[in-house]
Amino acid sequence: MGLLLLLTYTFVSSYVLLGTEVDAQRSFTIRRISLSIEPSTNVTRGTDVTVRCKAIISSSGSEPLSREYTVYKGSKTVYTKNSSTSEDLLYPLPEARATNSGKYMCKIKMGDKEMKSEVEKLTVTGLSKPVLHLDKGVVTEGEKIVATCTAPGETGSMFFYFYDGYKLIHEKFDNSNQLQYNFSISSVGIHSIHCLYIVFIMPDTAKSERSNTVTVSVKELAITPVMEIHPPSNIFEGDQLNISCTVRNSHSSFERINLYLSQGTHLLSSGNTEVNRRLTAEANRPGDFECRLETGNIEKVVNQTVSVTELFSAPIVTMSPAEIFQKDNMTLTCKSERYAFERLTGSELTYSLEPPQTPLTQTSPGVFSGKALQYEFNYTCVAEAKGIRKHSETLTVRPKVSVSTPEISLIGSAVQGESFKILCQSHTGSLPINYTLLKNGKVEDTFIVRRPFEQAYFTIMVTSPDEIGSYTCEAKNRHREGQYSKRLHGTVIVPLNNLNVVVNPNNSRVYEGQELLLLCGVKGTPPITFKWHHNGNKLKTNTSNVSFMSYHIESLTKDDSGTYQCEASNQANRVLRSEMITIEVYMAVWKQALIWGIALLVVIVLVVVCVLYFKSKRGKREAAAELSVRSITL
Repeated sequence: MGLLLLLTYTFVSSYVLLGTEVDAQRSFTIRRISLSIEPSTNVTRGTDVTVRCKAIISSSGSEPLSREYTVYKGSKTVYTKNSSTSEDLLYPLPEARATNSGKYMCKIKMGDKEMKSEVEKLTVTGLSKPVLHLDKGVVTEGEKIVATCTAPGETGSMFFYFYDGYKLIHEKFDNSNQLQYNFSISSVGIHSIHCLYIVFIMPDTAKSERSNTVTVSVKELAITPVMEIHPPSNIFEGDQLNISCTVRNSHSSFERINLYLSQGTHLLSSGNTEVNRRLTAEANRPGDFECRLETGNIEKVVNQTVSVTELFSAPIVTMSPAEIFQKDNMTLTCKSERYAFERLTGSELTYSLEPPQTPLTQTSPGVFSGKALQYEFNYTCVAEAKGIRKHSETLTVRPKVSVSTPEISLIGSAVQGESFKILCQSHTGSLPINYTLLKNGKVEDTFIVRRPFEQAYFTIMVTSPDEIGSYTCEAKNRHREGQYSKRLHGTVIVPLNNLNVVVNPNNSRVYEGQELLLLCGVKGTPPITFKWHHNGNKLKTNTSNVSFMSYHIESLTKDDSGTYQCEASNQANRVLRSEMITIEVYMAVWKQALIWGIALLVVIVLVVVCVLYFKSKRGKREAAAELSVRSITL
């Protein structure tokens, strides 16, 4: 056990170590220190235990050096001893108790050097049996008893517990091995008292066995409470009850007496020797009465239950009809289903409505009629007889709102031949509301709106613009009759069709300088957007409410030759395109005549030049021939 520590120490100067002079030239080393528990680390209570601390010291001299031993239990120092011998340190634990259990460790110190052993745990099992003593064995109710619980031979911090049979009657912490407890017993009979204790061995605890059992005989005191109720039976609501709470067998030897008369949890009255109370019987209040007597530590109680017959039952209010609309006629009926015929006649039981400012008037006993309000209202029926009033549960009348005249409208755009939506809506009316779409008075479709913010949409399709005016809708909730909308109004967009292009002049040849007019016409709902294209390039765009558009060129040029196309569209998002129209612009006539004139003139000039040329050639040949003849003649 322990750590091997080689520490060489040379004293340079002499000093006093724990009261003993040590040679300044001596050196030593603490080689090891160990702790052991004898006879074992696990022992039973009452065993003599020894904690042994053994140190091995090497020194340069023959005489043992002075040293200091310290024994720890947990973090607490339990033993310290100075020694100048090499003998082991012994820390005795005679007749070990559970409180001696714990973790032990030993430390040795020499000069300014020290070494600790490893930790060893001691476990002492077993506690002494507690001893219980009572100063009395026979007592009367409430008489004081002194109980003493002792843990023989035990030490340390303890919790003591006292029991009456299996019932814990007291617990308390104490630092000694004995505890006194003063108590009294209020219930008559034989009681078995015992105790036990718990010892704290941090961080654990140890519990003792049960002590000896001591019996106590508790005798009843003669004093008792008495309660009387008149009348004792056949009690109805409204009857007067006389209740008394008194003491029997009371005498001056008793301490101050207190009487308490209660109904349920409500204290009716209190006094010393007698309590009386007069009250009206009520069926809806608890009929449990209690007379309680208290004197010193004694409590005695007598209970009695009174059964009260209901004179009449709480009224029930009903409405007819079960569902009403604003300003409709309505009837409230107020009636008690049961009443005591032997005590009450039907004429004695009256009915009324609360609040008094109700708009309904009583037409017969318990029947109230009138017009429904335009807002919700709370009604309560009151039945009354012989000073007793009973209220019904509150009836909340929520008049429904008749449906208002619906409005029918288009949602988005309506295109002929395509499906589109319409909305039928009433701005007021209690749900659910049935909406019916009608065409020329015949049912087309139905939609039921059951939740707020839900709307009735219908999908239709028309084949002509006039057909849209044949639609109406009806709105109806559970009121007597429905409401009809006006006819549906709206613009029906007719998709474009029959696109035609007219060219003026319409002959196949056009010449420079001439006027050209292109006219594009179409059928459909305006506004219509027209676009002209020349050789695939956009020339002109125009939107108008007329069904045609022209493109005019005042004086044609060669650049105006090519293909022309008209494109038309409206809100139906259907685009129509014409066929390609080819326009070839020819040269002007006067330009052609000029060119032909110039060409003819050039031809004439060329002919004249050629004639003259040939004539000149011929003249030369003739002159040459004449000279030749002349020369020959000569």
